[in-house]
Amino acid sequence: MKREQVGKWVLSLLLWMWTGGLYFFMEVAWKTFQGRPETISWTMFALAIFLAIPLERFGAELPWSMPLWTQTVICATAITAAEFVAGLILNIWLGLGIWDYSHLPGNILGQICLPFYFIWIAASAVGIVMLDWMRYAVEGGERPRYTF
Repeated sequence: MKREQVGKWVLSLLLWMWTGGLYFFMEVAWKTFQGRPETISWTMFALAIFLAIPLERFGAELPWSMPLWTQTVICATAITAAEFVAGLILNIWLGLGIWDYSHLPGNILGQICLPFYFIWIAASAVGIVMLDWMRYAVEGGERPRYTF
């Protein structure tokens, strides 16, 4: 593997860790604010890093000509699918009970729900733009631009 390719993967890894850490911090703050700090789990940090991968890769690989709203819907769908699989494993199969959306509208087995899908769309828009600009600041190359 060429040095330039290794550098790109190292940058991607750092962006995944940064994004995962930011998400985990928000998760800790939210659960603490709700008075449920006992539901905080290290698995959420691992899941956050895993969920950061499609966010970062979509921003790196999708063409600039693709509208930002399309990128965010694709990304939010991938994140929601990964969250569903993680929920099936962590909450249902292993019985860890880390989250339960069964009281929210449009939920599937209490692991994903419509309100959080829309939150993922908004978070994906912010995340894609933020990660594109961070990548541009480090690597240079083509300046980020978006169509709507």
